[in-house]
Amino acid sequence: MASTEPAHEPEEETAVETARRQLERAAAHLDVDEGVIERLRHPTSVYQITIPLERDDGTREMYTGYRAHHDNVRGPYKGGIRYHPDVTQKECVGLSMWMTWKCAVMDIPFGGGKGGVVVDPKDLSQTEKERLTRRMAEELRPVIGPMTDIPAPDMGTDPQTMAWFMDAYSMQEGETQPGVVTGKPPVIGGSYGREEAPGRSVGIITREILEYYDRDVAETTVAVQGFGSVGANAARYLDDLGADVVAVSDVDGAIYDPDGLDTNDVEGHDERPGMVSGYDAPETLTNEELLTLDVDVLIPAAIGNVLTAENARDVQADIVVEGANGPTTSTADQIFEERGIPVVPDIVANAGGVTVSYFEWLQDINRRKWTLERVNEELETEMLRAWDAIRVEYESRDVTWRDAAYIVALSRIAEAHDVRGLWP
Repeated sequence: MASTEPAHEPEEETAVETARRQLERAAAHLDVDEGVIERLRHPTSVYQITIPLERDDGTREMYTGYRAHHDNVRGPYKGGIRYHPDVTQKECVGLSMWMTWKCAVMDIPFGGGKGGVVVDPKDLSQTEKERLTRRMAEELRPVIGPMTDIPAPDMGTDPQTMAWFMDAYSMQEGETQPGVVTGKPPVIGGSYGREEAPGRSVGIITREILEYYDRDVAETTVAVQGFGSVGANAARYLDDLGADVVAVSDVDGAIYDPDGLDTNDVEGHDERPGMVSGYDAPETLTNEELLTLDVDVLIPAAIGNVLTAENARDVQADIVVEGANGPTTSTADQIFEERGIPVVPDIVANAGGVTVSYFEWLQDINRRKWTLERVNEELETEMLRAWDAIRVEYESRDVTWRDAAYIVALSRIAEAHDVRGLWP
């Protein structure tokens, strides 16, 4: 019987603590050498850099940056670089661990990396952002490379940021090296479909979980918190399949139409900030109200830690599919498990981003461009392969979908460590 006691969120976990807890939950279901588990509790290395920047007014400021390398037993480190005032070393380590799991669950030959600069990108002009990026690329050059560590866009960075980064690295190396980063504009080696990929994979996985529970997507109602790159593309994918996307939101608020919104008419926050909450819809809601709507599927696709002990018992959705990274706290996860609400984790749902980044890297190192049609076909194949592996674990063990995904990831990483052995 589900507990009726009010839940309280413990002191907020760091990303590292959350990643370690998820590792240990998966390890409890597998016969993995404790030495491997202990190794995976820690990053291989963490680099701290100081980036001097000359501002447009001639003054100089110093910014701190980090690059965390978690595990590369399956291939080069892979992960985004974010520009955000709250970037910390621990956050980068935790996020690099999640990237290790994400690459492994998708069976991509990469390991986990993550980085960031402690800066508010809104405080920088375009020319200042370019100078910061180019100097960061130079500071990180000893520890990155197409076969070593391959950054990508993240919060506060974008394809243009990656273009500057790749150019700065290439200038110092004496040759154009498009494979040093992914998420670039297609004109300089980026892949078609890369920006849409995380949202598209959320849509694919939502379609699959609906089929698993014998639900007709054409009779499904969906609410999407965060109508940015991930949320907008997921919503449009599901809308095209016939689902009724009844609510979407941006940072300023949500719009609601019980008959379904025209998601192609609503411009995403990335496309036109403020368009969502200013859209002419039958009703407006707060972001908090959107999370507790009576819908079939809830997709939190904005920021982390939005489903918590305080609102998890009020969620009325039958299924939760995580579009954002870490939108569900550990206490909320426990509540959803008690209530029998399936939660499909971020490490598979939004893994289209790193999957198409892998495709981009393959295109770059082979100097061969893929069509958008091929990218989407390959993405579909990889997402279904990962989903099938997770489903097998889910059906054969008494675990949640999240645990099943981590079991798949850890089993692959542990096997790779076992086969490679330990350098004396």
